[in-house]
Amino acid sequence: MELKLEHVSYIYNPGTTYESKALDDVCLTIGAGEFIGMIGHTGSGKSTLVQHLNGLLLPSEGKLLADGADITAQEYPLRELRCRVGLVFQYPEYQLFESDVLKDVSFGPKNQKLPEDEVLRRARDAMRSVGLDESYEKRSPFELSGGQKRRAAIAGILAMNPEVLVLDEPTAGMDPEGRGEILRLLKKLHDERHITIVLVSHSMEDVADYADRIVVMDEGKIVWDGEPSEVFVHVRELEEIGLAAPQVSYVMAALCERGWNVDRSVTTIESAADEIAAELKRRRAAGSGAAQVE
Repeated sequence: MELKLEHVSYIYNPGTTYESKALDDVCLTIGAGEFIGMIGHTGSGKSTLVQHLNGLLLPSEGKLLADGADITAQEYPLRELRCRVGLVFQYPEYQLFESDVLKDVSFGPKNQKLPEDEVLRRARDAMRSVGLDESYEKRSPFELSGGQKRRAAIAGILAMNPEVLVLDEPTAGMDPEGRGEILRLLKKLHDERHITIVLVSHSMEDVADYADRIVVMDEGKIVWDGEPSEVFVHVRELEEIGLAAPQVSYVMAALCERGWNVDRSVTTIESAADEIAAELKRRRAAGSGAAQVE
């Protein structure tokens, strides 16, 4: 499905002394099958924006269109939208509450009024897709490890067969190994099930490695929107709004400033290594040629 924000603004506590504009004239289109990373410092508006994507929040001004239909229209079925656009909050394990994992994962499809056998089929399929086999079905979700709890919470959303999966800091508080597991899981879901992924993160490396498109927010506005190579080349500008580029971007920028002929827009370690190796080869060849002339 396609989601489109047209000049969306959102105001918290309107008409009071606590009034605050969290989104300011935001225009954004999220196409089917994209993997988008959304970054911005705390208070930039990114969490407010993603809560609009399934109608949890509705615009104070502007429109949000889902496949061309205005979700603010009185007759629009918001319940259906929330099944199609799954939202996983930060620390999703706090959303777990049932006595066992299978019941927890079944909660969403059960609320969709599906037949019992379909509920169980979807729940089990979702658990397998996140790496939780049948041995986890009767376990209490509160006995799982941190990474397993995250997987169970994501499975509960997947069981509703969403077309779009929106995750607000899904790896917050996790160690590098656990964070890698969750990110690889999201990549697998995107590649194999063709689910649109919108990943909100503070980790520049994470979005550089996994997202195909980066949206940067500052003070309720979108300041950059493009491929990682297009966004992370703005190292100094990102620092000015309280963000940091991936470490690779700093290395490549420093090499360029020292006269190295490398592509400063690369964002992954593998690409940077290839660029540096190629430049070293050119430099050796140039040095060898100069020695032959002498």
